[in-house]
Amino acid sequence: MNKRLTRQQYLDLYYYMRLNRAVEDTMVKLFRQNKIVGGLYSSLGQEAISVGTAYALEKKDWLAPMIRNIGALLVKGVPPRDIFTQHMAKYTSPTLGKDGTSHFGDLEKLHIVSPISMLGDLIPVMTGVAMGGRYLGQKIVALTWIGDGGSSTGVFHEGLNLAAVQKAALVLVLENNQWAYSTPVRRQVPVTNLADRARAYGIASYIVDGNDVVAVYATTKEAVDRCRAGEGPVLIEAKTFRRMGHAQHDPAEYVPKEMRAFWESRDPIALYEKFLTGEKLLDAAAKKEIEERLATLLEKEREFAENSPMPPPELALQGVFCEGCHEIRARWERPIAEVTPPKSGAKSAWPAEEMDGFGAAKQATRFIPAEATEASGNGAAAPGPAKAAPGGRTKKSATKPAGRRAGR
Repeated sequence: MNKRLTRQQYLDLYYYMRLNRAVEDTMVKLFRQNKIVGGLYSSLGQEAISVGTAYALEKKDWLAPMIRNIGALLVKGVPPRDIFTQHMAKYTSPTLGKDGTSHFGDLEKLHIVSPISMLGDLIPVMTGVAMGGRYLGQKIVALTWIGDGGSSTGVFHEGLNLAAVQKAALVLVLENNQWAYSTPVRRQVPVTNLADRARAYGIASYIVDGNDVVAVYATTKEAVDRCRAGEGPVLIEAKTFRRMGHAQHDPAEYVPKEMRAFWESRDPIALYEKFLTGEKLLDAAAKKEIEERLATLLEKEREFAENSPMPPPELALQGVFCEGCHEIRARWERPIAEVTPPKSGAKSAWPAEEMDGFGAAKQATRFIPAEATEASGNGAAAPGPAKAAPGGRTKKSATKPAGRRAGR
């Protein structure tokens, strides 16, 4: 048992996971009735990740969800009706019916950045959010998610590298659900643990059971605390399984039956309910109260969404261009003088006048053989120019120059 959690907090985690699943079950029914106009991406079996990670944040912190992070939206305070109306493209939705999926956020109150369809792009965006908070003197942490498939995109590496260099207060949760659409993870990457990629950026990483909500919460809380203390970004790999297809239209027949059966036996809600019962934190009366509360809420929210009007046609021409947006000024919370970094006293590695072409810099050319990289552990070469051969030229390595064919 996690001593940092109260009984009510344990029950909160249970409530939000049950709410997450109930909301998605309702949306599946609406989808089958042709009432959802966009795509539907189920998080069945992954609820512990969205709920556990978001629950570890403070109210002032920021998050940017992906397509399977409805649980995080609910923890942050988004009402189910916003999720229903958004997917049904109703006029009462956060985007006034202009989007039929999960592309919406709340920058003013809930500190939620809208999802971006291009996988990995939220990493540099949330790095910027974290850097902006630091610039304004705020002790905030930014958190976003990525899938195992998304971790193979170029912007995943670019974003993490930027976050590492800037020591941004970013927590990146990598949901390894074993499948990138129909491609198994073993055919995507040559490493067993995707968290090992953090070593390339010199940042901390964790591996956690993504179906254990308490473990997910505790791990994320520790990562958030590290970020808030200024220790730089953290990568968390949460191992789980996508029990539905990529989207509602995908039957996922490519998934082995044995694999599906194994993970169905490790349902995060069932496992957590067993834990709560064993620790005497949840009894039959408390479970019944939560179920009745959920049923009442979902019925009310679903009715609101179904009875809401569709947007008027003329709305399509509105809100597509902003007059005077360039005149909007940032609301500084500290004087500019306080947040302006001091002028650097560092000297250039090479004088500016020597940088036309190569100048003296060509004396720094050096070759690092593979065995030297392994021996040093980080691949760094000794500082200073390479040993020059007679005549002032650097010694050539035994390897052929890149891009040239043998014999030329």
